[in-house]
Amino acid sequence: MIHDRHGCACCHANLGALFGYDPQQAVKIEILPVSRLDAARQQARAGLVTQTACGTKYLMNAPTDTAPDQTVRVYTGGTVMTVDADFSRPEAIAIQGDRILAVGALDEVRQAAGAEAELIDLNGRTLMPGLIDPHTHILIGALMDQAMDYVGTGRFSTTAEILDFIRALDAERPADEWIVCRNYYPMLQPFEAPMGFATLDGVSTTRPIFVLNASGHIGYANRAAFAAAGIPDDVENPAGGEFVRDASGALTGEMRNQMTYTRVLSARPGGAGSAPADAVLKTCARFAALGLTTVTELGLGGLLRGAGDWDILQQAGATGRLSQRVRAYPLYAFDAAWDEAALQPGDGDALVRLSGYKLIADGSNQGFTGLQRAPYHTVDSTGIEYMTPAELTDLIRKRAQQGWQIAVHGNGDKAIDNILDAVEQVASEGHDVRANRIRIEHCSILHDEQIARMKQFGITASFLIGHVHYWGVAMRDKIFGPDKARLLDRCASLERAGVDYTIHSDFFVTDPDPLHMIEMAVTRQSWKEPDFALAPEECASREKAIRAMTSTAAWQIGSEHEIGSLEPGKFADFVILDRDPSTVPADEIKDIQVLETWMGGQPTYLAEGPAQAG
Repeated sequence: MIHDRHGCACCHANLGALFGYDPQQAVKIEILPVSRLDAARQQARAGLVTQTACGTKYLMNAPTDTAPDQTVRVYTGGTVMTVDADFSRPEAIAIQGDRILAVGALDEVRQAAGAEAELIDLNGRTLMPGLIDPHTHILIGALMDQAMDYVGTGRFSTTAEILDFIRALDAERPADEWIVCRNYYPMLQPFEAPMGFATLDGVSTTRPIFVLNASGHIGYANRAAFAAAGIPDDVENPAGGEFVRDASGALTGEMRNQMTYTRVLSARPGGAGSAPADAVLKTCARFAALGLTTVTELGLGGLLRGAGDWDILQQAGATGRLSQRVRAYPLYAFDAAWDEAALQPGDGDALVRLSGYKLIADGSNQGFTGLQRAPYHTVDSTGIEYMTPAELTDLIRKRAQQGWQIAVHGNGDKAIDNILDAVEQVASEGHDVRANRIRIEHCSILHDEQIARMKQFGITASFLIGHVHYWGVAMRDKIFGPDKARLLDRCASLERAGVDYTIHSDFFVTDPDPLHMIEMAVTRQSWKEPDFALAPEECASREKAIRAMTSTAAWQIGSEHEIGSLEPGKFADFVILDRDPSTVPADEIKDIQVLETWMGGQPTYLAEGPAQAG
């Protein structure tokens, strides 16, 4: 079962074709024997440091044979936000090795830590659990991160600014090097002329240039890229794809769906992803500066179309240099491959582990492929059904009975109907679906009766909160209209109903900046119109928004026993911030500085060097 035709960027079954990755030519990196692995993972970050011009430090270190550091450190003198069941704020916390030793009153913690413990004064700063993004695509996303220049809304507001950036790249890069960019949002970044030949030929007629739409559905290129790929003027459209033409029948340089634009990218010399494990290491190191200690792969199999992706993640973990824990979800499109590989839920270890199974009910709302009960506001379509109700029911039944946690992509309200109907059917057959911790990914458009059904079956939501911030105005004006748009990412309604939720980036769709995502949920302010908040009655509470990227996220990925809150016995995954996200003005949460990030009791990022001992 492989569904390629209408795949969206975050879970398409053939995104590996973007990179032409050949596992036989992969750059080899050191794999540690089991006898050295645990020590290396804890100690790899303690030595070599890469420092940038702005003073930040990314700790990606060579594995060592040194035994784990058992120094006890006591942090006090600031806010210790445990995000435990009571959201308590004790005086102190003690860390020993890779674990949390004690949490509580300073005298009690110092007694547990012993007389030799190192006392660290937080100086009014905030120490909280390491941040967790419960829905990213760390493998394909890392390859894109390393191989493509980012031109999304986090960097540019208009297409004109993007073209200026591409011109600067053209002026500074070797003449034979392609320029390849990602995360272009034409709906959000106004343009005078559409991307394609009309604009990119104005940059260069000799250097191939390619720009990937953030949806992953559409690519744009100049004529030089078409020539390099040998695409003639009379090229025929493949099934499910389109080389767009103007009114006169001439090619425009726009290509719709992967089977068209991968023909262009396949001509890029050398391929972009010759060392995917190395790309994961580099991107994870960058994410440590954002306070992330756990990321996810919600489309495992998208690169090598099967279990080879799991090998790559394990390879990255086995180096001892991974800056976040990774929780992975095999993608349903390769169901037979997962059966053949005999993978089981929970395979792996505390660093890299299989957590659940991923299904896809529909496409994306901003791409007008999310499956709706009624047509879109400006497009006469109700979207696309990726899986029939029968397919959904059969796979949920199969994988739930095998003990997998289930994550189902559902954007449109009709897609969510189909998911809920499938779960209800499996439950009616006597299976305890609550045990599978079923998640609806994105869960964008929700009606009250759907929320009630979610609560009935113990289903939680994971919101791509950037839909509200980046696309809020487009949802209101172009996609749904003002009334239906108010049903988007209903954080407050779920809180009132007692249904848990998380928030995520869907990296590479948006970049995973957890503090900014928390602010998005709390304020619902629009990027396009800063004074406009989409459905302010759905603003998340501070506590729930913080939990959405810590304790609730840990529960959703089946790791609440080891991460997500600061409690004795759990891993010492934590961040130190310059301010408290639960008390600063809501529109300043994104401006909080991450000073330190620690994973397993070892630093993965230091903005200003380690905290001083008192």
